[in-house]
Amino acid sequence: MTKEFIKIGLVSISDRASQGVYQDLGLPALQTWLESAVITPITFATRLIADEQAVIESTLKDLVDEQGCHLVLTTGGTGPALRDVTPEATLAVADRIMPGFGEQMRQISLNFVPTAILSRQVAVIRKQCLIINLPGQPKAIAQTLAGLKDASGQQAVHGIFAAVPYCLDLIGAPYLSTNEAVVTAFRPKSASKGTA
Repeated sequence: MTKEFIKIGLVSISDRASQGVYQDLGLPALQTWLESAVITPITFATRLIADEQAVIESTLKDLVDEQGCHLVLTTGGTGPALRDVTPEATLAVADRIMPGFGEQMRQISLNFVPTAILSRQVAVIRKQCLIINLPGQPKAIAQTLAGLKDASGQQAVHGIFAAVPYCLDLIGAPYLSTNEAVVTAFRPKSASKGTA
């Protein structure tokens, strides 16, 4: 029996980084965090693209429909600036909308900056893939994925990634196991396969 793996698409959306004006930090931050948090073997498909709605839409469609990604995480382009069109592009390719992810990311970020309410991140399902828009800053990416711990190291606020594995189960994607030192996946007992 072949060991199950998960294919994750990572998309950094930035006009200047995609033109080489400055180095993209989003893709390395996402990949590093996922490699520390996920035990299941991962295959990555990475893209660095401009903040153009048509380009974002075609990239998301390609990652899901052609590359077979089970999870796609985007970073960048979710603010209120005129060039920020990631949420519009994501909604345009959606079969279903998952509003709880965006609500929780804003809630986590509000612990750090009052401008978190300006963030327009969304999450959607396309076919058997979950697509989530993450913040643009590497530090904020880790905070929203992992959540917040108190001084004793106990989870004070759940990060969004705790809900990702069970969401993937429900849409027919592969079973994803996490490193509990980084993030604990929440599943009902009936849906858990243990740590294997």
